[in-house]
This record gives sequence, structure tokens and C-alpha cells, in this order.
Amino acid sequence: MRVAFVGKGGSGKTTLSALFSLHLAQQGAPVVAIDGDINQHLAYALGLDEDEIFTAPPLSARTAEIKDYLRGTNPRIPTADAMVKTTPAGRGSQLLRLLGEDEIHAHHVQEVAGVPLMITGAFDENDLGVACYHSKLGAVEMYLNHLVDEAGEYVVVDMTAGADAFASGLFTRFDMTFLVAEPTLKSVSVYRQYRDHAAEFGIPVAVVGNKVTNEDDLRFLRTHVGEDLVAHCELSPHVRHREQGRSQGTLEQRNVRTLEQLRSAVDARSKNWTAFQEHAVDFHLRNAAAWANSATGQDLTTQVDPDFRHGPEAFTPVA
Repeated sequence: MRVAFVGKGGSGKTTLSALFSLHLAQQGAPVVAIDGDINQHLAYALGLDEDEIFTAPPLSARTAEIKDYLRGTNPRIPTADAMVKTTPAGRGSQLLRLLGEDEIHAHHVQEVAGVPLMITGAFDENDLGVACYHSKLGAVEMYLNHLVDEAGEYVVVDMTAGADAFASGLFTRFDMTFLVAEPTLKSVSVYRQYRDHAAEFGIPVAVVGNKVTNEDDLRFLRTHVGEDLVAHCELSPHVRHREQGRSQGTLEQRNVRTLEQLRSAVDARSKNWTAFQEHAVDFHLRNAAAWANSATGQDLTTQVDPDFRHGPEAFTPVA
């Protein structure tokens, strides 16, 4: 199952992405965490020391190689240059198993505190003023477009802040979207904006309250969020100590129970491969018309394979 953590900047979505990934890994669940936020702090939230460097190459550093690998023998994608971030998988495409023996996981995964992590990559000087961060996130979108994950497997993505996530079709690539909301008017305003945009495409959003200090905070969230509130985290001394470089003790039991509630909410979701592929095709056609056809000089609508059925059945047994 694919899980996205979104929310206002500073709401704690990176921290919750890390805590949830750590919780899954400690429970023995197959999990891959992906840092899809422009700030690229997830490795450190997981436990990488501030003076350490994440050595696995960012996904965005090898976009051309990723395209060439994922297009496989798909006859609708003759070259890597013809593939864009929204190109949907089709017959002949190289599909991925979570943490499978493939060159993407082999090149880009590095364990941090027991959690396999991939990063998108940060802005550098060459990007400033000439590119948006979503050009880097294209590699994450391609990865998710070609991944066949199954029950009991998890991909946890720390997304860009606020409604900026709607600048690409990446927001449709998830089975569950958790919006992290503090008990503040600004935070619930971001929730409403995200909820309304997501509803246009039938994407459900569940809210995780964060930094709750008392019953008034919880009442505030229930008033403004209603039934979308699935769980909440209390203000955590343990998390504050970790952020200060003082890793002392363990996460409070109340917050551990919240992580268990989040996993239960994810596990209760049913996988809908048909809707997943329909969204992929829809956003590919939108992007082809808006910019991709002119950028590549090709008609990219022909990349859609109408007879392709995504999911475990797409794997053809080897004779």
C-alpha cells in the first residue's frame, strides 16, 4: 500500500513519515520510505546523524537511466527520450516488486535506522530560477507508476508541503493520504484546500492531528475536521529530544497507539488497480496536451496501452 504524508509546512509531516516508517520496519513489515519534500530532511528524521551524508544517489540524478530501465520492451516507448514522468506502464514495461532485485532499488536504496530509504534529491545551484521541484519528483512518479505492491507491503512518501502537491499527478499514486494538521486555523485551512482539490479526483484524505497538548486542541480539530480525523499525536518530548540530537528513551505509548491506528487505517483500504491505471492515463493525456507533446515533438497519447491491466496479473509467467 502506498501512503503519502502531506500538510502545511512545519505541521510535522516529515516527523510522522519517519515515525510511521520506523514503526512498520520495527514490526517486520516490508517498507520503503521516499523523501519527496523539497527540504530533504527525512533521512535525518529517521535517525541519520547531522554530520553524516546519505550516500545513495538521488532518484532525480539518474532519471534518464530510470526511464530506459522502466520502458523495458514496451513498443509504445521506442526511446528513453520519448518517456515523460506521466508515461503509464504498458505491456512490455519493466514492472517492479517492492525491494525487488532490480537496478532502481539496487542503486537508490540505503537503510537508515532499519528503514530502506530513497530520496528525490535537493535543489542545486543549476536549478535555481530555471526549474521547479516537480521536475525532480518525476522520477518518484515513474517509480510508483511501475510498482506492483501487495498487501502487507508499504511505500511511505513524505510529500511537498501544502497544495503544491497538486502541481503533478503524483497525488493520485497513493492508496492512503494522511494530512497532518496542527490545531491551528492555518493548518486546517490547508486541510480544506487539499481535501477540496483531492475530492475532484475521488482521492480520499484522512487527517492526523499533531502537536495536540490538551482536550481543547482535540476539540478544535474535531470541530474543523470532523470525521476525517482518524488519529492524533500528542506533543512529544521524545521527538523533541531526537530533533535536538538527544535520542533518549522511546516514543510515548499514546503516540505509539496512534501509529498503530494509522497502520490499521491503511490496511483497511482496498487496492484498486483499475482506478490507479485510469488516473495514470488521465494525467498522462492532460500532460501530453499541456506540454509533453510539444516538448518531445511526439504524440505521447499513443503511449497509452488500452489492453494493459495493472497489478499482479500484469506479470507474465516465464515459460
